[in-house]
Amino acid sequence: MAKKSENIVFQGTGRRKESIARVRLVAGKGEFTVNGVSLDEHFKSEILKVVINQPFAVTNTVGKYDVIVKVTGGGLSGQAGAVRHGIARALLKVNEEYRPELKAAGLLTRDPRMKERKKYGLKKARKAPQFSKR
Repeated sequence: MAKKSENIVFQGTGRRKESIARVRLVAGKGEFTVNGVSLDEHFKSEILKVVINQPFAVTNTVGKYDVIVKVTGGGLSGQAGAVRHGIARALLKVNEEYRPELKAAGLLTRDPRMKERKKYGLKKARKAPQFSKR
């Protein structure tokens, strides 16, 4: 029975722009797996790795959980933001007392900015064809 309680999985879904990340936290040593590969292979930029680790830094839980992520859609920056949002939501399920810290850092708010749709008669969402009087 003790082994089952040790392997409790906490799940959270994060979204940003067009990206969706399904995050699972398992008690462990702080290892990251993103789409079946390591964090360093998927996100090569150090800035993106810092963004992803923000929820752990805010709650002082660095290295306490292994993170397994499936992330789809968007670009690397959007995916990193979605992973961060998913980790923050999963940490809330670990301990509800993390809410004030995560909320103050702005990690629980979903970033709603998305690409605007193209309108008919225009070249892009807002760019109009060049106007000529004659």
